[in-house]
Amino acid sequence: MALKWLGKILAVAALTVTASTGAQAAFTLDSRFTDNDGNLTADTPTDPAQQVDPDTLIFAYTPVEDPAVYAKVWDGFLKHMEEVTGKKVQFFPVQSNAAQLEAMRAGRLHVAGFNTGSNPIAVACAGFKSFAMMAREDDSFGYEMEIITYPGSGIEKVEDIKGKELAFTSETSNSGFKAPSALLASEFNMKAGEDFEAAFSGKHDNSILGVANKDYPAAAIANSVLSRMIQRDVIKADQVKTIYKSQTFPTTGYGLVYNLKPELQEKIKSAFFSYNWEGSALKEEFSKSGEAKFIPITFKEHWDVIRKIDDANGVSYDCQ
Repeated sequence: MALKWLGKILAVAALTVTASTGAQAAFTLDSRFTDNDGNLTADTPTDPAQQVDPDTLIFAYTPVEDPAVYAKVWDGFLKHMEEVTGKKVQFFPVQSNAAQLEAMRAGRLHVAGFNTGSNPIAVACAGFKSFAMMAREDDSFGYEMEIITYPGSGIEKVEDIKGKELAFTSETSNSGFKAPSALLASEFNMKAGEDFEAAFSGKHDNSILGVANKDYPAAAIANSVLSRMIQRDVIKADQVKTIYKSQTFPTTGYGLVYNLKPELQEKIKSAFFSYNWEGSALKEEFSKSGEAKFIPITFKEHWDVIRKIDDANGVSYDCQ
């Protein structure tokens, strides 16, 4: 299936950013979906003939870092999902947000973790229904967008980026593009192409490594990814420094495609909330950024701030 629908969204996202001056635009789903319960996600078809019950469930984790590393991290959890659902579960190592979104839209992806910024696109255009998020032991959750540079770059504050290059990750990323674009415009009156040059690294780890290795003078990144990379000794903490830190945003949202059979949906949800983190590879990896369990969430409530950022950026979703 062609990516024309996604290209339209990214073209809108890349427009000049202005602060929102009016009420938030209504969030709407693609015409293929209905939302009779008003929760802003696609309803499961009531006709059993339109419901999907695959022999193998395909799972993908958001492509923020090396997929090979995360295939091992998620292996124990996916075995647990197999036990709970009675299905075979296969890890799908997506290389980009676009590939992940297109796979679910085309029916090739059933369960996934979509990053913060691409959640609204997945919900609107691919029928994604998020229900879980990683959280700390005290139920707190989230991460911050940071703008980082390297010592000796000559950049001590955000305004020093003027005339230089700032690395983003991808147009679908909240902390890697949407939030910093809106915040730079509203707080510092700085816009890409006018006050600084924008580069796109593709992933948060690419941006972080790019700054640490002095390939980029500055980058907008998710500090949860930065924390895990420092903990794994991918970079040293003193290779980068933070010059801006945002409010807290929700982190990766986990969910499933809307047209799975209702009883299978419930089993998948149960797999997330019954998983024992103790001694797991999941805990070993994600405890580096503070996460210790899955908590229930809703797209309508927890992604409200992200929809407002999209509105401030002038983003609308044409899924055709």
